[in-house]
Amino acid sequence: MRVENRKLSSIDKINWEIDIPFGKYFSDHLLYCEYRDDKWKEPRIKPFSNLSLSPNTLVCHYGQAIFEGMKAFKDKKQNVCLFRPLENFHRLNISAKRLEMPTIPYHIFFEGLINLLKMDKDCIPSKYGYSLYIRPFMFATDGLLSANPSSKYIFLIICTPVNNYYSKSLKVKIEQKYSRSSTGGIGFIKAAGNYAASFFTTQKAKEEGYDQILWTDSATHSIIEESGTMNVFFYIKNCLITPPADEKILNGITRRSIIDIAKINKMKVIERYLTVEELKFYLNKNLVDEIFGSGTAVIINYFKLINIQNKNYILPSLKKNRRISYFFKKYILDIQHNLSKDQFHWRYHLDI
Repeated sequence: MRVENRKLSSIDKINWEIDIPFGKYFSDHLLYCEYRDDKWKEPRIKPFSNLSLSPNTLVCHYGQAIFEGMKAFKDKKQNVCLFRPLENFHRLNISAKRLEMPTIPYHIFFEGLINLLKMDKDCIPSKYGYSLYIRPFMFATDGLLSANPSSKYIFLIICTPVNNYYSKSLKVKIEQKYSRSSTGGIGFIKAAGNYAASFFTTQKAKEEGYDQILWTDSATHSIIEESGTMNVFFYIKNCLITPPADEKILNGITRRSIIDIAKINKMKVIERYLTVEELKFYLNKNLVDEIFGSGTAVIINYFKLINIQNKNYILPSLKKNRRISYFFKKYILDIQHNLSKDQFHWRYHLDI
C-alpha cells in the first residue's frame, strides 16, 4: 500500500470544545483504490483533495454509486475502536452486487481503513457521543456513454469528525403520495440514488414545518416503512415494533443492535409492519409511548410529533432518562466508548 503524507494538517481548524457540524470538517487523508482491467489495483492513502473526472464519467449519467457509514471512537485512555465494522463491509458488498459492481476485497477495505485511521488518529474526538464518521464509497468511472455497468470504478474512504446528526427531537410527517422504494427495487441497499430520490419530498415537509418524512409503501401508502434516512421503532403497550428488513427496507446495523439489546433485556420485540390506520388508532387511544428513528449517523432520534393526514399528534413528553430510546442510545454509546461490558462482541479494537 502506497502512502503519501499531508505536509500541513487541517486539524487545527476544528474547535473541539463546541458541537462539530456533521460533514463540515474532514481528516487529512483518504483511501483511494481503482478497479480496471477486471481487477483492483494497489490502494493508496493520500492527502484529502479533489478528484479530477471527465464530464462523461458514467456515474454522472447512470448513477452507479454506493456507500456505507460507520464510526471510530476513542475511550478514556485514547484507545480506538470501531463498532461492528464487518457488518458494514458485508453490506457494502451486498450493495455492490445489486448494482452489478465489483465487490471490495477484505484486505483492501480493512487494511486500508486501519492504515487511514493510524494516520488520522488525532481527528477522532474523545468526547462522549462524538466520533469519527467513516464514509466508504464506490462509483463508476467508465467514459462510455452506454447504459451498461461500468468496467472501471473508484473506491474511497473519507472521514469526518462528528457529534450527533440530529441534536433535537423531531417533528415527522407520514408521506402518502411519494415513495422511497418498491418491491423488487433497491430500497434494501445503500445506493446513492435512494437518498437523492428522498430530497424533494423531505424538503416539502420541511417547508410545512416538519423535520423528516415517515415513508409508506409504494403500492397502497398504508404501511409504514422507514423514517427519512432511518429505520423506525414504535413502543406501544410495552412492545417494541419495527418494520421487517426486507427488500424495501435497509437492514440497519443500529436497528439490529437495538433488537438484540431489547431481547437480552427481556423486552418484547416484534418485527412486523404497522399500518397508518393502526398507528392512528393507538395514538387516539394514548397507547403510543415512544416513536424513534435509528441509524449509524444519528444512533437514535426521539420523535415529539407525528402528522397523519394533516392532523398533528403530540407524542408523550418524557424526561430523557425515562425514555426507552435513551436507554438504547446510552447502551450503544457506552459500548462504543468502551464504558461497559460488550457481551455482544461488537467493539473492534484497533492497535494504533
